[in-house]
Amino acid sequence: MKNPGLFTIIIVFLIPVLSFSQEKTPVKGMKIARSVVIKKGIYKLDATENSEQPVILIEGENITVDFKNGMLKGSNKKKNADEFFGVAILIQNSKNVTIKNITAKGYKVAVLGRNTENLVLENCDFSYNYRQHLNSTQQKEDISDWMSYHHNEKDEWLRYGAAMYLRNCNKAVIKNCKVTGGQNALMMMECNDAMIYNNDFSFNSGIGIGLYKSSGNKIMYNRIIFNVRGYSDGIYNRGQDSAGILVYEQSNRNLFYKNNVTHSGDGFFLWAGQTTMDSGEGGCNDNIIAGNDFSYAPTNGVEVTFSRNTIMDNRIFECDNGIWGGYSYQTKISNNKFRNNRRAVAIEHGQYDTIAYNIFYGDKTAIHLWGRAEQPSDWGYAKYRDTKSHSYVIASNNFNSNETVMILNRTDSLNIFSNIFSGYDSLYKMDSTVTNIDTVQYDETTVELSKDNDIAVPAIDKLANPFKNVAGFAGKKNILITEWGPYDFRSPIIWNTNAVDTSGVLKFDLLGPKGKWKVKKMKGVKNLSMTNGDVPGSVLAEAEKGERMDISIDLEYAGEAVVTASGDKISKGKPYTFSYRKFFQPVRWMVLSYALDTAVFNPIKSDGLFAPGVRAQPVKSEADSVLDFVWWNGLKTNQGNFTQFMTIAEGSANFLKGDYEMSTTWDDAVRVYVDHKLVIDEWNPAVHQFDESPNKRIVLHLDGNHRFRVEHLNLGGLGVLSLKFKPAQTK
Repeated sequence: MKNPGLFTIIIVFLIPVLSFSQEKTPVKGMKIARSVVIKKGIYKLDATENSEQPVILIEGENITVDFKNGMLKGSNKKKNADEFFGVAILIQNSKNVTIKNITAKGYKVAVLGRNTENLVLENCDFSYNYRQHLNSTQQKEDISDWMSYHHNEKDEWLRYGAAMYLRNCNKAVIKNCKVTGGQNALMMMECNDAMIYNNDFSFNSGIGIGLYKSSGNKIMYNRIIFNVRGYSDGIYNRGQDSAGILVYEQSNRNLFYKNNVTHSGDGFFLWAGQTTMDSGEGGCNDNIIAGNDFSYAPTNGVEVTFSRNTIMDNRIFECDNGIWGGYSYQTKISNNKFRNNRRAVAIEHGQYDTIAYNIFYGDKTAIHLWGRAEQPSDWGYAKYRDTKSHSYVIASNNFNSNETVMILNRTDSLNIFSNIFSGYDSLYKMDSTVTNIDTVQYDETTVELSKDNDIAVPAIDKLANPFKNVAGFAGKKNILITEWGPYDFRSPIIWNTNAVDTSGVLKFDLLGPKGKWKVKKMKGVKNLSMTNGDVPGSVLAEAEKGERMDISIDLEYAGEAVVTASGDKISKGKPYTFSYRKFFQPVRWMVLSYALDTAVFNPIKSDGLFAPGVRAQPVKSEADSVLDFVWWNGLKTNQGNFTQFMTIAEGSANFLKGDYEMSTTWDDAVRVYVDHKLVIDEWNPAVHQFDESPNKRIVLHLDGNHRFRVEHLNLGGLGVLSLKFKPAQTK
């Protein structure tokens, strides 16, 4: 060997090349500290319940992990998405980490990133991870489905799971990723200067993209449609705090540009945060919301409150409120297109807001501005800030076919000029509380309005078009909420279109990929108008008469390929069964309500329901076949309004032999007895830390007549009590 030194150098350089090119097989507990290629495959790897013990831990610098389009699958012994647990991949205390070409499903969190700079997630599919089982039905919402994202200092958002959850991950790049069939797609806490583009976060039951204390991020060219719950077309439109884009708590200077964000609870939901509400300082300010489509939101197309922002060149059709801008200030609303909203722009207690160069068409009310006589006494914001409604510029807008153009109340100093009005029923509705309307066009105002709103948009290669192929979804009527979230039109469904009709005639639409259907079996219905037909199509049936309703219709489908609600793929032509279920078990309830004052006697801390020696008399009594109450502002009776009260409901019912799921929703405390046996004991409100009404489901074996007793306390604020039955799922 003439040159051993040269040989040694060659070996040193070959070692990293070989280690990178060698494909690895993932195992539970795997730790990655340098670049690696994962051997393509489907790996069924359960995580632990502890989020700090993921399936795979990545920690280090300058690491690329290529999964070669392989899959990690968790929670393999669990059937339902609300049972999914654990973290697939944890990246922590790292820099310059890239993860690409992976599918991960069946986890509470697919990717958890902490304290990592320059994290890249590319071409990843994190669909079909955790999501809640929804308790609302087409007929009526269940309050337990409301979410609360108002606090996240201690990662409270993680209780809802997420496809991706990042904390203190600055300069992240998330591109060409997909999340569907989950609850929350991308949640970011204390993450700044990210680039998020060309992603598809659609048909999830919670949030598409959420920001908390996150600033300077650029969110562009994403499809974020159908992130929604809490909606039943023509029956209720609640949203339950779902949103396409959520921006909370001191998140500033973000750019939201050319995203498709239709059919979400709120299209865009911005709230300044508890810091601002307590101190009057800060806000979610100087965000630019431009070129997006926020149409078909059950609640607000855009909600921007207690903050200063720019909303321009967006499309906002058929929402309850196009823009809700409560307590917004110095906010610019310009060049937007509003159509067929209940109210296009609604602002209470706004200040120095500008509404200019917008087109309003077919809105019931185009602009509604108002103030209240008093502010809530428990708001710090009102103590430190001027909250009067004043100082608006409304100029150069085009109002067409609006029932009412402007409703004004308790508002001062409006400069209104150069607007075009046509086809309205009422131009102004206002009273003497509106002062100082000025119709003069001032030169300085005109100059200010004519300034270009330059947007610094980063250059991106291979831009996605998030607005492509969505015309068929137009309208809120296409929001169909199942027990697992929004229907995604990739599997056949039998959908009851007259859910609250009491005539006994059931109308169904058969939706989904094109194909044929035929009846497999049915019970509880008769006189089906057809026993086979086409999808899409429709069919009628009659419910069999009786107090107890137990309807099931099983149809067999054959046609195009199907993707089920859990992400399973059914090949073209293969038979697939889809079903409709409706069950109602009446219970003969007698409900007695009693006034309560916990300062005098607190049943939470005492053995009995009433103070010793007290013969309490109910302030209200009622009989019904259902137990389903929501008291928004206390119990209203002939004797007055009670903010604290106790409800005792006793009932009986005759059940056919079988296993039943009993579902209870409450706020603040509840106990349930079945045949004098305590089966649900939730008498300590302190156990439930979050601002949500809890729900609990248990399975009971019932046969014949059974007696029920429900004891419930409302300690103030919202009161909720609901108890329902349905046949338990067979495993």
